[in-house]
Amino acid sequence: MPSGVRYWTVVDDDYEVVFIADQWLRFLRFGRSRAELTTKAYAGAVALYLRWCRGTGREWPVAARDMGLFMVWLKYTPSAPDGDAAPVLLGPGADPARKERRINGVLAAVRGLLSYAVSVGEAPRSVLGQIYELADSRDLPVEAQGEDGGLSARLRAVHRVQEPQADVDRATDEELVAMFLECRSARDRLIVLLLGRVGLRRGQAAGLHRSDCHLLPDSRALGCDYEGAHLHVRRRDNSNRAWSKSKASWTQPLDFLVVQAFDQYIDERHELLGAGGSDHLLVNVFREPLGAPMPPDALGELFARLSKRAGLSRKVGPHMARRAFGSNVSDAGGSVDEVQSLLGQMHPGSVRPYLIPDRTRLREAVERVPSPRTVHGAGDLR
Repeated sequence: MPSGVRYWTVVDDDYEVVFIADQWLRFLRFGRSRAELTTKAYAGAVALYLRWCRGTGREWPVAARDMGLFMVWLKYTPSAPDGDAAPVLLGPGADPARKERRINGVLAAVRGLLSYAVSVGEAPRSVLGQIYELADSRDLPVEAQGEDGGLSARLRAVHRVQEPQADVDRATDEELVAMFLECRSARDRLIVLLLGRVGLRRGQAAGLHRSDCHLLPDSRALGCDYEGAHLHVRRRDNSNRAWSKSKASWTQPLDFLVVQAFDQYIDERHELLGAGGSDHLLVNVFREPLGAPMPPDALGELFARLSKRAGLSRKVGPHMARRAFGSNVSDAGGSVDEVQSLLGQMHPGSVRPYLIPDRTRLREAVERVPSPRTVHGAGDLR
């Protein structure tokens, strides 16, 4: 866009923008403040739906009645390098073209597109009944009914495949320490701590500006009355495409170990770049363009290198470090609301995937349960 803000869209075979898809994606980016990468994922999903409609001779506004066939197409029809559908691979033991999670992601995007199309009059209202289980609001209590009395209410999506149970894992303290010791610069050590000890997402860490970092015991001279060293985590459009998933801003306290890592990195950065470079906190200090802000993907690549360099049996990703932080706060006696606030979560239920108790704490919890012999006396139990 002329402002410099970017979003992803969908074009047809003649490279003409598909109007309804573009309108919906612009609404998500600018009307709902969704991330650029969100529009990328949704645009790719919508392109698959439109490609299926074109290939099967269906009109996209009403093709939802055959959504089950679209799901089969998604599972067994891979994409060719030119973007068209490749030949379907059949037969026992053939690997599906797309896994369950990917299929559900595509279906969620298609439901969003069709719902938006209904809201702007580009698709018939009956489409909602094809993609959602609906209930008539007239069956609701009077106080819960809308003014029109006959408005349908969405319940849940009709089409969804069962996903296999995925293990939610955290980085162990030993893994994070091993990676920290393999860092070859103060900047990389700070990155490990920002994710593993401060609990930031990689997009939030890459999106930090130097002005967000208040490291003094008293920051009132900076116009901030928050006591102690801390960070201000904010959502903003950054030149390196870093994006905070949380819409709300929050203040994150820092301990002495992280502040010390900041001091070492600031000295390193000044020695290599002087006073120059981007206002972003994390910048290139060893490769061109020097002083340019690090993109979020670079943090993921760093974690992959450190995992390998430390000789770990698995690759520890940035989000595993964030889960380790949330779990460590809980293991240290932190309450759910404290973990929620420190992770920048809006809803208490969002904290659950980040609470992975240490196995030692679980065993100690079992051993704290009184023995029946203690309660009733050893002579009563044989």
